[in-house]
Parts: sequence; C-alpha cells; structure tokens
Amino acid sequence: MADGLPPLGLLGGKPYGFEQMCCAVMPRFRALPTAGLAAAALLVAMPGLPEASMAQGSALGAAAGAGLLGRQSFVAAAVRRTGPAVVTIDTERLVQTPGGGTGVPRGMLLDPLFRQFFGMMPMMPMPQAPRQRKERGQGSGVIFQSDGLILTNAHVVEQTDRVTVGLQSGQRVEGKVVGLDKLTDLAVVKLSGNGPWPVAPLGNSDALQVGDWAIAVGNPYGLDNTVTLGIISNLNRKASKLGITDKRLDLIQTDAAINPGNSGGPLLNADGEVVGINTLVRSGPGAGLAFAIPINRARNIAGQLVANGRARHPMIGVALDVVRLPNGDPGTGALVASVQPGGPADQAGLRSGDVILAIAGRPVQMPSDVISAVEANGLGRNLSISVQRAGQRLQVEVMPGDLSQVGSR
Repeated sequence: MADGLPPLGLLGGKPYGFEQMCCAVMPRFRALPTAGLAAAALLVAMPGLPEASMAQGSALGAAAGAGLLGRQSFVAAAVRRTGPAVVTIDTERLVQTPGGGTGVPRGMLLDPLFRQFFGMMPMMPMPQAPRQRKERGQGSGVIFQSDGLILTNAHVVEQTDRVTVGLQSGQRVEGKVVGLDKLTDLAVVKLSGNGPWPVAPLGNSDALQVGDWAIAVGNPYGLDNTVTLGIISNLNRKASKLGITDKRLDLIQTDAAINPGNSGGPLLNADGEVVGINTLVRSGPGAGLAFAIPINRARNIAGQLVANGRARHPMIGVALDVVRLPNGDPGTGALVASVQPGGPADQAGLRSGDVILAIAGRPVQMPSDVISAVEANGLGRNLSISVQRAGQRLQVEVMPGDLSQVGSR
C-alpha cells in the first residue's frame, strides 16, 4: 500500500489491524521526560525560523518569564464542561462452555455393569456437564439526555445480561439497553432512577474541519477519566475503505490517543461539545489512527432507538462492485453485480450489469457513493438513478425499502 501499512483483512469477523475497543487489559507503562516551559527558550534559540516565528517565540518566552501564561488550557475547560457526563460501562454475560456430556443419565454412568458392558474403564473420567462462566467487558459512554439516556457502541452492550454504569462521582447505577443498531455500531442505555444526571452538550459534526482540535475522553484499559488531545485528521472516512463491510458508516478520523476501553466514549471539540462517539482504533503497525461516529449521525440513530427500539435503514436491493476498465484499472461509477429479486431496484427495472453513473443528481465515483446517497435519501421518497446499459444512458426511479424487512443484518 502507498502509506506503508499492511493490508487489512478480516479476523474473527473484525478487520485485522483495527479493533472495536471493549476489553480492559492492563498495559505496561514507561515514564516519559517532561519538557515544561523550557520549550519556549528552545523555540527562540532554534536557527532558521522565520522572523514571525522568532517573534512569537520571544513573546512566549517573555510571557512565561513574567508568569502571564494561563495555567489552564482550553482542554481543561472542555473537560470540565463534559467530563462529568462521561461514564464507565461494565457488562456481564453468562457463556456456556461445552463439557462433553453424553446424554446418558449420570446414575447409569455410575453403574459398574453399565460401564463394563460399554467398555468404559473403571477409572475413566466421567464426561463433564456443560458449564457456565461469567464473561465481563468494559467500555465507555456519555449521558446525552437529562432523563439518563447514554450513547455508547453496540458492540459494548450487545448480548449482555447485566449493565452497570459508573459515574465520575463514584456512583454506580444499573443500566438497561433501550436499543442497539449493529449496522452503525450505536446503542442507547437508560440509567435506573431519576437522577439528576450530568448531561454532555452535543455539537455539530457537520461543522468540523480537518485540523480542528479533538479531545477524547473515556476509560482505556479500565483507567477512568482519561483525557487525550489531538486533531481531526480526516472527515467522512468510509468504513468500507478500512475493510469493514458489515457497517454503514462515514467516520471521523483523529490522532487523539484512543485505546481499548474508549469504545462509546465521546470525542469533543475545543468547546467541550460532543462531536463523535469513539468506535475504532488501529492496533499494530500504523497505530495512532482512531475513528469516531459523527454525532449528527449518532443523534439520529439514538432518536430512532429511543422511539422504536431499533433503527431503520433504507436499501434498494443491489450488490455493487467496482467498475473495471479494459486494462484492469478501476473506473468511475458502480457496477450492479446482482439485483435482489422482488426488491426495490428489481421493481424499478435495474439489472445486473448496469453501471450507476449518478444518483440523486450527483456523479458516482465508487460503490460507497451509492450507499451514502441511499442512506441520505431515507425512506418514503423516490430516488433518481442514472445508469448505463449496453451503451445507452437510462433514468430509473427507485423507492428505497427498509433493510430490516429483507433479512437479518
């Protein structure tokens, strides 16, 4: 690959190299030297800097010497605003462990004559019955409504028997999963009791720009109330480009340090507003790449989960592939590899082999553009699709259907 990173594959249903962060493992720590305000003096002394930078460095050094620099950063103010609403989510579930049982009543197995008849040696160990064990996990979340509703990741709370929420005040409260959506990896948990609960302000992820400050808050490796700082590295990073094919997500990429246990915690802007829900991190080579679900998308899904217990996702019933030019290079557009019989695309007249050139009036560069356009269109509205078939350009009107009605996700 051009960036020098190893290719991504699937490992146990998850993209190798990326992990969804729900386990708590104690790391090794190494002490790092501190720099302090001596950096200002180094900045002034560095040769080759432009005069403006030298002037800024001189001013910084003078301000440091005069004690004029503020002792608290914007990060401290942002965390004060939202930190109390960031929670730890501890989960438990019972897991059946096969024990190799035979299905024969235990009393018969203990009978010496029965054992002799079937060739069982007297000292042969008895087959073990299936056992149960508790499996524990941990993640993060953020309270986004005063009635105790928490946003987190679906993979943090799915298939759990018990959810316990820890607040920064030290209070521990039982939680109930209101609903989860695997396709977007989002879930809503409701705190028991009436509060009052601290609430995090939600920002506008559509207003983000590459280079904006990004503050991650959560509980990596079980270390409560951890804060890290970075920037917004990229916007609209498609999950499919990361090798994740079972999610429908355009992600925020950040270099703020995010680790296992941060799953479901908030990504904040400089004002302390939640602009994303942390969900993925790259492990191994290329570590330092982390991804969050934009809060505008999360807010929409959360509203559906609270209202209906599930989220609805529009689909048109096609499998798409990359267009290949005669020389093998990828071309523009999206190739319709197959059409679901009786689905919306089939009813509208789309055929296998069609190439989608534009959708909703916008040119299609790759298959993910079609998925994004269908999602943005929603349900209950026709979607205009321009296709090329046998050298001719055709216009097709498709009414998207609900993905949940065509099988499991």
